[in-house]
Amino acid sequence: MTTVNVQEAKTHLSALIARAEAGEEIIIARAGRPILKLVPISGPPRRKFGGMTFQVPDDFDAPLPEEDLAAWE
Repeated sequence: MTTVNVQEAKTHLSALIARAEAGEEIIIARAGRPILKLVPISGPPRRKFGGMTFQVPDDFDAPLPEEDLAAWE
């Protein structure tokens, strides 16, 4: 864990972000007192594509019964 003051953080923000992305925790202090921690965000787990299974019935494209058609008019 590295501690830097606010001025140094402003000067080297890009480098500090790169270090945090690599997993390092950076503490930013004002007047020697820690005020925040710069850490990488762990996002939600990646979703697996195609995780849902379903069956398409053989009569999927068959005409609807008259009573169902009437409900849509």
